[in-house]
Amino acid sequence: MTGKWIYAGAIALMALCMEQAAAQQEIVLHDVNGKEMKAALRKALPVEAPRVRYPGFKQETLVLKKGSIRREGTRPLPCDILMERDVPVKLRDGVTIYTDVFRPVSGEACPAILAWSPYGKEVGGQMLDDVPMRSGVAKSATSGLEKFEGPDPAYWVAHGYAVVNPDKRGAYMSEGNLLYWGHEDALDGCDLIEWIASQKWCNGKVGMSGNSWLTVSQWFIAAEHPAHLAAIAPWEGFCDHYRESGTRGGIPAPEFPEMIAETFSSAHGMLEDQPRMIVEKPFMCDYWQDKAARVEEIQIPAYVTASYTNPVHTHGTFAGFRRMASKEKWLRVHNTNEWFDYYTPENVEDLRRFFDHYLKGIDNGWEKTPKVRLSVLNPGGKDIVGRPENEFPLARTVYRKLYLSAADDSLKPTLPGKVETDSYVSESKTNRVTYRYRMDKPTEITGYMKLHAWVAAPDNDDMDLAVQVEKLSPEGKPYLDPTGSRIAATGRLRVSMRQLDESRSTEAEPYYTFTTEQKLKPGEIVPVEIEIWPMGLYFEKGEILQLTVGAYEPENATLPFGSAKITVPVEGFTYMPGEQPAIKTLGGNATECADPKEVVVSPATHNVGRHCIYTGGQYDSFLYVPEIPAKK
Repeated sequence: MTGKWIYAGAIALMALCMEQAAAQQEIVLHDVNGKEMKAALRKALPVEAPRVRYPGFKQETLVLKKGSIRREGTRPLPCDILMERDVPVKLRDGVTIYTDVFRPVSGEACPAILAWSPYGKEVGGQMLDDVPMRSGVAKSATSGLEKFEGPDPAYWVAHGYAVVNPDKRGAYMSEGNLLYWGHEDALDGCDLIEWIASQKWCNGKVGMSGNSWLTVSQWFIAAEHPAHLAAIAPWEGFCDHYRESGTRGGIPAPEFPEMIAETFSSAHGMLEDQPRMIVEKPFMCDYWQDKAARVEEIQIPAYVTASYTNPVHTHGTFAGFRRMASKEKWLRVHNTNEWFDYYTPENVEDLRRFFDHYLKGIDNGWEKTPKVRLSVLNPGGKDIVGRPENEFPLARTVYRKLYLSAADDSLKPTLPGKVETDSYVSESKTNRVTYRYRMDKPTEITGYMKLHAWVAAPDNDDMDLAVQVEKLSPEGKPYLDPTGSRIAATGRLRVSMRQLDESRSTEAEPYYTFTTEQKLKPGEIVPVEIEIWPMGLYFEKGEILQLTVGAYEPENATLPFGSAKITVPVEGFTYMPGEQPAIKTLGGNATECADPKEVVVSPATHNVGRHCIYTGGQYDSFLYVPEIPAKK
């Protein structure tokens, strides 16, 4: 009996050690200078997991016939398409990844468009079908051959392009560990670009297109100067993961990255555990610097698309456009949402004009397109869309200070003489204060804002602040978007992380070091500069600008990725409408994760007790506002 207990105990201890070893697994990454960095790894879902909706591995070449469909309700193919499925590509270190290639049946050399992401080559763990009302994108808007957030092969092949949809390193059946951007992931993208350019069916020119992850990848890959990458089309995507997504304002926020990470699948490797890195590495370091794209290195033509209302990508898209070195770059700012805008037919046609010019050499007058086509939101009225401009932010901007007044919770054009204080209890349901300014004339506010505020936390040594600027009706009611959300520019800051990088900060745009912590002393009142992401808002006379300052609360990132059931044919990939091929159903699980023990939850905020905001007198708290005079 004793021996059995010893054996059982040894087995249990071994299992515990294996579990701890798995939890502590790391990968060594290298930055652009060859410096080593360690990153945590976690399990990814297996390819047979329902949530990841893997349609299966099969190396075959097919001709997808004109008029056929991928699944019920999708757009019939406009032409015959040659599809090469699960084509192996060997990367520089011997790792093999697999890609699907869609191209014209003629075999003539054509340019290619690469869509780089880990979401699946077409059906995968994230799809528009999971999103309420498909975010306004009708199922019939595309053929269903596209990967999530990527270009529709049916459209592009019909216009003489190839579309290459890889499973990047570690995704699904591709070998290796699945990485999040950075230098090494970018080199993988470069390897695939050069492989594409070497194929007989390619004319030697490769472009990149896609939204979100597919945009972030473009910033990183283009910065490595792959020889045959001729043009990019970043369609809303951050360029600095630490500052713009994971730890915005110095506040660790793993909720959204965690939601995304739980949908990834890998047959051979593990997943870089970026949500855990967000929590365990809260300061800027070599690891996070490697997750900031070197967009200043980008010199090729770029068609950049941005919006003011994307909670993840707004700042980075504008920053990428502004900072890239290319002299041939265009910015279009839209007024809807990223997915709807990407698949809107006139926008697809507009992008084709760009690619036709730079990937096919067609003289179509693209270079005469205004460098900036701007939208300005006018909730309650009619938006301005596509206004031609020469730059962003606009050179004619006139900055104005609106001073906070705690005496009447207003914003004033001059500094109040008397010191007043606003306060709230940070853990309460009313953990915020608002300040209002009623417009005395029609006013456009477009560009970058900041809040300069004097604050204190009498009951704690730190505070996490959230800021919001929005437009209200003359009666003081908020305007909502079609999803019921408020239309607002936002900012956030952990006060202990307030140290500015003076070399990169400007009067309108604070830039933080995030390398040191400055805790509050008892009774200390400190000034903070809170960056507010770009916004374009038009106010009629009598409408109200409202500033909200309050305690930051972790966001509830919930999109039911994996929930939609997708039916596709077992063989042949597409089929003719009316036919009844054997089908398989994928998906139907939005909660599955590889290991519940590895799920990363939001750390506690630094909010305890009262927050105080000081205004007037020596406390010159103000909102810095970019007013735009009408063009002469």
